Amino acid sequence: MTDELIWLTASELADMYRSKTVSPVEVVDAVIARAEHVQPVLNNIVTFTTEQARAEAKQAERRFANNEEDLPPLFGVPITVKDLTDTAGVRTTYGCVAYADHVPDLDAIAWARLKAAGTIMIGKTCTPEFGLLGVTQSKLTGTTGNPYDPSKTAGGSSGGAAASTVAGVAPLAWGSDGGGSIRVPSSVCGAVGIKPSWGRIPFRGNDDPDTTEGPITRSVLDAAMMLDATAGHHPDDRLSIPSSGERYADAARAEGDLSGLRVAASPDLGQGPIDPEVRAAFGQALDDLRAAGAVVEVVEVDLPDPNDFFVSYWGPEYMYFADEMRAEGIELWSQIQELADRARAVSPLQVSNAMRRIKNQIYAAYASVFQSFDLFVIPTTPTPAFPHNDQGGAAVVDGVEVAVSGLFFHRLTESPSHAWLPAISVPGGFTTDGLPVGLQFIGPLYADAATVAAAARYERATAWHRRHPHL
Repeated sequence: MTDELIWLTASELADMYRSKTVSPVEVVDAVIARAEHVQPVLNNIVTFTTEQARAEAKQAERRFANNEEDLPPLFGVPITVKDLTDTAGVRTTYGCVAYADHVPDLDAIAWARLKAAGTIMIGKTCTPEFGLLGVTQSKLTGTTGNPYDPSKTAGGSSGGAAASTVAGVAPLAWGSDGGGSIRVPSSVCGAVGIKPSWGRIPFRGNDDPDTTEGPITRSVLDAAMMLDATAGHHPDDRLSIPSSGERYADAARAEGDLSGLRVAASPDLGQGPIDPEVRAAFGQALDDLRAAGAVVEVVEVDLPDPNDFFVSYWGPEYMYFADEMRAEGIELWSQIQELADRARAVSPLQVSNAMRRIKNQIYAAYASVFQSFDLFVIPTTPTPAFPHNDQGGAAVVDGVEVAVSGLFFHRLTESPSHAWLPAISVPGGFTTDGLPVGLQFIGPLYADAATVAAAARYERATAWHRRHPHL
């Protein structure tokens, strides 16, 4: 039964807890055993919270035994939390050796809401220093492996979160995403990852509307349940928006196929090569969308150069963190140092243009697509998982040399973030070598529920999400 328990979804566990088919104690014991089994292979968790989890599972078991009727849907469900998210009383390192012993006094807003919903934290998942890399490696924790092939990347910066969920270590994970840090690891590990619309998930002291926290799961419904538990305005986040009143789990459960849905598609956003196996999987995914009733049309979209934009927009942050880490005597990854050095040559006018004019161009490019279409579908990443390397990406893709390997991996996820759009990566196929390929659903601004509904209907029409790695 233990092997079966680790693959149950949160929605399945919710039903089974209430019917008393299984108990939270059984489930927590099973996922802890699984976590201990895969940790030496994947290196996905930086801090375990085993004792606390078992105590909370016993409390949850008692409450279910008492037939309490007001327990939230996620009550008693195991979860992992990315180590960029503050967890009061639990070590939070931000992937940095300077914070190796840091214990926050205050929970992040979303984590406080997930705790209130009754989720049970199994541990904190690995992340690169301050989320600054597109792969999950840090000087503190080392490198996190992919559950389908540990010699390859789990993506980043929520690689530990995605690897954990896909490997059977809790059905829920909480991550964060600025330019793809939820969607990229979800894609290459074979998970569902949601980057909500701007302001949907509050973050205390938020000063960056392009970055958000969000769920990583093994099903769209589970991710939608996490959105229900975390979305809505909070006074400590001036950028957060009021709840729309929509129930994302209801959207995910809604019956029907994709009939009548107008879907725009692009294999590459016109911005460079993609791996032939990704292109083939994407073509099959478009056929699956059509078979489910969608009207699919390949379109062109005019977006700015992603490398130039990245350096102008994010460069000052890299300079800040690089200088701070150097002052602390912390060794820097070459990708962080190179991006910080490139940013020093960027003028204040270029930074201002990136934050204002070019972001408007990105939004306008997507808005022009949504004038004629309901959704935009693209691959999540231009390549599947690649072998661990010091460049943070593939050097050559489909015979074409990649200009900046460390930025290339997030090329298809970066622009939706800066347009503030909801975007969901779902399993969309596998390569001939058995590596996952992600399909990214992008919706109009604030159309989170409609995007969730479409992704769930695609998921039900395919079987990719039912695969599990052999670890």
